[in-house]
Amino acid sequence: MDQKIIFLDLDGTLLNDQKDITPGNRAAIDRALAVGHKVVIATGRPLVSAVQQAERLSLTAPGCYLIAYNGCTLYDMGRREILFQETVPLDLVRQVFAEANRRGLHIQTYNDRDVLVEPRCDDYAVRRYCRIIHMEYQVIPSVEVITEAPVKLLLIDLEDRAPLEAFRDWVIDWSGGALDSFFSSPYYLEVVRRGLNKGNAIRQMCELLGIPLENSCAVGDADNDLPMLRAAQVGAAMANATAEVKAAGNYVTQHDNNHDGVAEVIERFLL
Repeated sequence: MDQKIIFLDLDGTLLNDQKDITPGNRAAIDRALAVGHKVVIATGRPLVSAVQQAERLSLTAPGCYLIAYNGCTLYDMGRREILFQETVPLDLVRQVFAEANRRGLHIQTYNDRDVLVEPRCDDYAVRRYCRIIHMEYQVIPSVEVITEAPVKLLLIDLEDRAPLEAFRDWVIDWSGGALDSFFSSPYYLEVVRRGLNKGNAIRQMCELLGIPLENSCAVGDADNDLPMLRAAQVGAAMANATAEVKAAGNYVTQHDNNHDGVAEVIERFLL
């Protein structure tokens, strides 16, 4: 049997609307691991939050891996070690923060434990975000006090997407190819090093594990999943995915994230 690898987005894909894994998805993942396939959680969440989720879902055995920060970090859950990570240079971080502040946008970044915000962004947006991903946040006097380059920046607007769209275009143009910016939800705008996304992370993970890309499968529902659906041999869009994601995938599940959609993909393409 050829060893295969499946990449699973969390919210709206592996997790149901109550943020739990369904029994059907759980059983299918266990069967895939038992016969030697690899299972990778691929999420925009910070590494500390992704690890907590993997632990909560009992995806910690050999054969379980993580892609965190939308492809900026690759992690081996069995060995508890980082396989790859790339950060945003501090000079660029400070300039992006300055422009976000000038425009009055909520912006945050991370260290290896907490979400970091300046006093202006000690608001509902960061509290809601941290409640969802089960992290703490720290208010720092200014981004100038950060001494270690962070993995990514995140802008949030819970009411109006247009300012974030304008900021995305500014980041890409202003940075001259050094940074990329994309939405991971209608409210969240990511800023990362250019070329770091779930699609490239899939290629890296397959190469690191010695698994041919043609033995890969990716499952997602949101726009930040588009690169990985396009990179994998099988790009499976959830029944509850956005129209663009469904159009990009080469398979659309009959079942949504509340009704074992991931199990459907595993049973069809891995087992």
